[in-house]
Amino acid sequence: MKQLITMAGLLMVLGFTSCLKKDNLDGPNASLEGNFFVAGTKNNFQTATGSIQVKLEQLSWSETPAPQEIPSKIDGTYKNSKLFGGHYRVTPYGGAFWPVLPIEIDISGGTKQDFELTPYTEINNFTVQLDTTTLKLRFDISAPVEAGMPTITEIQPYLNTTSMVGPGASIYEFSDMKKITVNKEWADMTPADKSPEITIEGLLPGRIFYVRVGVRYNDSYKSSNLSNIIQIKVDQK
Repeated sequence: MKQLITMAGLLMVLGFTSCLKKDNLDGPNASLEGNFFVAGTKNNFQTATGSIQVKLEQLSWSETPAPQEIPSKIDGTYKNSKLFGGHYRVTPYGGAFWPVLPIEIDISGGTKQDFELTPYTEINNFTVQLDTTTLKLRFDISAPVEAGMPTITEIQPYLNTTSMVGPGASIYEFSDMKKITVNKEWADMTPADKSPEITIEGLLPGRIFYVRVGVRYNDSYKSSNLSNIIQIKVDQK
């Protein structure tokens, strides 16, 4: 009986060992990074964390691969250093810009790929005026391409105590509560709509704030075009 048990154990070990296969695949040692530029310039597209996604489809793995995504950073760049090398279809999407065609590239160690994006609108001449604890924001909105633009739903300031400021990263009472409801097509917007002034009152003395403004659309992603970020310091009383 003891001999039969020993033989059965040996067969189990041999069976388990025969199921093991040596993994010859390279690890995720490839990387992809780049900039989002405003089309026709070397100016970085104004983004917030995750406001744009770079969709990757590894065509060298499958004809119908499951996509993965790289989120934008707040400085208008993106990066993923843990990718498998191969041939990919790459598409930026999800932000407030006109659709771009996908490209196919080979990704290995240190691959770089920039994208030129045409925003729905550009926010120009953004200025801030601080009077004690009251902040006035002024800016102009223009449209590189007018026909077919999604409906503009809101214009909103974003204010935070860190430089990570934008949609999803702002102080509610100084941001969401100060938004301007628009709900107009671009052609129906008046000159006053396109050059708004927003007043934020009651800032805390002795604090540093970061502020920007955004224009939101009724598109599939409820995306926003954003201004640059300005730092302000409220003097101690």
